[in-house]
Parts: sequence; structure tokens; C-alpha cells
Amino acid sequence: MGDRESNAGLARLLRESGWTHAQLARRANRIGAELNMSLRYDESAVAHWLGGTVPRERARRCVVEAFSRKLDRPVTYAEAGFPVPRNGQPDTEVDLVEGLIELGRHDMDSSRRGVLGAGLFSVALAVPGWPDVVARAEALNTGWSARIGMADVEMVRSMTDRVSDLDDQYGGRHARPLAATILVNTVADALRADAGPGVRKAMMSAASDLCYLAGYMAVDEGLHGLAQQYYVKALELAGGAEDHLTYCTTLRGMSVQAAGLGHGSKALDLANAAAAASPAAGPRMRAFLVGQQAHAAAMTGDRTGALRQMSEAEQDLSRADSQMPAMGRYDAAALNYHVAQMRFELKDTKGSVESLIQSSRLRYDVYRRTRVLHGAMLAERQFQLGHLEAACHTWKAALDEYHLVQSGRVDERMRTMVRLVRPHTGNAYARDLHEQARATLPARLTAASSGAKRV
Repeated sequence: MGDRESNAGLARLLRESGWTHAQLARRANRIGAELNMSLRYDESAVAHWLGGTVPRERARRCVVEAFSRKLDRPVTYAEAGFPVPRNGQPDTEVDLVEGLIELGRHDMDSSRRGVLGAGLFSVALAVPGWPDVVARAEALNTGWSARIGMADVEMVRSMTDRVSDLDDQYGGRHARPLAATILVNTVADALRADAGPGVRKAMMSAASDLCYLAGYMAVDEGLHGLAQQYYVKALELAGGAEDHLTYCTTLRGMSVQAAGLGHGSKALDLANAAAAASPAAGPRMRAFLVGQQAHAAAMTGDRTGALRQMSEAEQDLSRADSQMPAMGRYDAAALNYHVAQMRFELKDTKGSVESLIQSSRLRYDVYRRTRVLHGAMLAERQFQLGHLEAACHTWKAALDEYHLVQSGRVDERMRTMVRLVRPHTGNAYARDLHEQARATLPARLTAASSGAKRV
């Protein structure tokens, strides 16, 4: 067998990034942890790659993503001198409906979600602009014998509402596969069926809403690559429907996802894109978009911009129609949550706690998953302020409802609770909470060490 050829592409990327071999190895290992993989590469492994050794498929994904994050641009496998993984991302040129079916079928079958790179968030994801998604949808092949009407559209919207209600009450872990099933078994056929122009656009809008919801629920489970793929499908369908509202809402959701993972610059880019793409938003929608811009701006250290935008969001919400119930829309509870996040990023933990408490007082009772999630977040910040007993009281309220919620994000908050409380079990409140957690939570959340699994 002949000698391997050295990897010139990887060498170029190392020079461009300014990284040493050890730094690349550490970044790849860190991204592997996001996928719950225990990667232990070091500088010698990178030297082997440069010499022509090809790393494992999932490791290649981590290396490419590491360079994309460092260089703030998409880096391809070919550019890195690697073959594309056999289980790579779906072909972006595939027919819109075929792509939707492929995505939904993989998500319906938990054994095949790895094909989607489900756990890895990509900062270099190509987000299609409004003209792109409109053109993409115009190429949709139709002409099937079946014909749909507005009743079919209303059925999809009603299904989406039911799945959303389940998500609000119980979390996304079990609700999201229902959304995937509806997309594959109902929506895909409807998108290809014969329909008048108005009905076709309405169906694409309904499908976009459902894809957005599926993406949101994937974020809730911690499947960030899968979430991004659903979000991109939502953008494409919204373009076909000429539905600026869902397009902007989806971009904002992508910003929230990036912010939750600590990617402040990406979160701000997406939040700004969402605001820019909304041509004629009412005051409530503007508050919805600008509040996220404020949070993302605070993450980047732009204190002045964050405070200015949050003031705009507060003014916009005050101008919104207060006579109509706000449940299901951006309301005072949501605004206070955004204020809390902005304050926390600006190092005002005490103010953040005050805003989270105000948000919880205003929140509708139907949002159980949000109540548990934000309650655990509040407790963490009370703990940071040294208010151990108050934190334990808040954590206990969240723990009491834990068994009713199936959510990856809630699981992570519970794991953090156990880790923070364990050293303080000499305190009676902390000891009682720790004992309740051990009796209530799965063992994987209460283990003293929860290292990533080996792959």
C-alpha cells in the first residue's frame, strides 16, 4: 500500500486559524462534548491527520465545525481535506417536500437520528434569505390527483395547536415525534396536492408553523443540529407562503437557540436578520423581535445597545392592544424574562433575579415546562447571590413538577441543581432538597460524575 498523502487543506486551515495542533484538538474535543461524545484527541492526533490519516466520521464533523466557529464562515469537508461523512446532512438541492419527508422520517425513528447529526449546532449554517426561500418554493412540483381546500389547512393548524399544547404542558421529548409524523403522513401529501393559489400558500404557511414548532421542541431536547434543519425547512416554506411573520419568528427562534448555547455573535446576527425581515410588524411583534435583539446584544458586551433596544421593546409592548388576551403571544411575562436575561449578561445578577420573579408572577399557568425551566434558572441565580435557602425553596417548587415534564433542558437544570446543592447538605434546606432529588430524579441526573459517554 502506498504512502498516505499529506492533508494540505487541513494545514491551510490551521495556518488561517492561527491554531496550534493542541488547540485544534481541544476545540474538537469540546465540540464532541456537545454531542455527548468523549473525545480525547491531542496534538499527536492532529499530526496524524495532517499526514493523511482520516479521523472517524463524527470526529470529522467536530473538526469542521471547530474551524467554522473560529473563522466565522462555513468550512466544508473538502476544504479540510476530509471525505464527506456517509451520514452527512441531507442534500440542500433535494425537492422541498422530499427533504421534508426525509427529515421527518429520520426523526420518527430514534435509531436513525444520528444520520442528521442531531446533536451538533453549527454556527456556519447557511440561513436562506427571503428571496432564496421564495424562489425555492416556486420550484415545488405539484399536480397530484388529490385536491385540498381550506379545511385541510385548518386540520394541519389544529394538529399543530394540539402538539404545541402538549409541548407547553409536558415538554418536547414525546411531542416532537408526533409533529414529525404529521409532517410525513399528512403535510407532505398536502403540499403536493392540487390546490388553488390561496390554499397552497395557506398550507405552506401551516407547514412552516409546524416545522418551526418541531425545531423548537428539538432545541428543548438538546438536539441542536436537528433543530436547525427543521428551522431551515420552516424558512423555506414560509417563503413559499409569503409568510413574513413565520419567517421572522423562525429566525428569532434560531437566535434564541444560539443564545442558549452561548454563541452571542451568532445570536445577534440572527436576531438582527429577524428584525430586518419584518417589513410591517405591529407593536407586539416588534417587542417580540427587539427583546431578543437586546438579549443578544448584551451577550456581545454592547451594554448601550442592549439597554436602548430593551427600552424600545418595553415601549412597543405598552402600545400593543392590551384589551385582547396575550396568551400565546409576546406578553409582559415574556418581556420580563428577556429583561432578566439581558441583566444577567450585563453582570446584574440581582436585577436578573428580580425580573425572573416578576416574569413568574405574570406567566399563565398552562406553561408548565416554562415554569419548571425558568424556576430552576431563578434558583441558580439566587444561589449565585448566596441566598441558599431561597434557592432551595425555588428549586423544590420546580422539582415537585419535574415528573410531569419530559424536557432535555429541564434535565440539565436538574443536574446542575444536584451539583450545586451537594456540597451544602450540612444545611437542612439543602439536605432535604438533595434527598428529594435523589428520590425523584433519574440516576443519570444525580450521579456525582456525569462524564460524556464514549463512542
